[in-house]
Amino acid sequence: MIRKFACPAALFVFAISYAAVAEAGKFNKVLSPGDQAPEWTSLVGTDDKQHSLADYKNADVLVLVFTCNHCPVAIALEDRIIELQKDYAGKKVQVIAVNVNKGEDDDLDNMKERVTEKGFNFPYLFDPSQAIARDYGARVTPDVVVLNKARKVVYTGAIDDNWKDATSVGHRYVRDAIDATLGGQEPKVTETRAEGCGIRYEK
Repeated sequence: MIRKFACPAALFVFAISYAAVAEAGKFNKVLSPGDQAPEWTSLVGTDDKQHSLADYKNADVLVLVFTCNHCPVAIALEDRIIELQKDYAGKKVQVIAVNVNKGEDDDLDNMKERVTEKGFNFPYLFDPSQAIARDYGARVTPDVVVLNKARKVVYTGAIDDNWKDATSVGHRYVRDAIDATLGGQEPKVTETRAEGCGIRYEK
């Protein structure tokens, strides 16, 4: 059974109850809208297969969600991520979850258990090197990067503006970014501050 602990205070990034909209680069210090997505290869998934960015070449939009098992914010948003993939499944949109934390609750065995318990309908990948999260500028869990067909960044940040209460969401940033991209437009909001538990990067 996966143990659900509250995030240690030092690892939890508190912010106001909504995601603050900002100029590109204010929160993600590595990637900005329009940047080419870094390549990644051979990440093991909970299906025990190797996954690479090139494997998803048929998707018009990729939604990379940097997440983990233990973070309360990540746990609170799992159903919304599942619903997102379900709603866009027929529109060539692919969600890919990636975990880079290496604590006991976030190991591959517990990731597999989480997939079974929640019925994830998207790949859940593990990168113990943490390279993919560094390359994509992920700060917290969950942190999202949306890529277009050309694999350029169109959005980074929060899923929406209220992780605590799905019924009180006013702005659905990731969905808006997906819809704009599918329509050949640039999203009106390209970066927000993601809220969650700080990724446990090793020095």
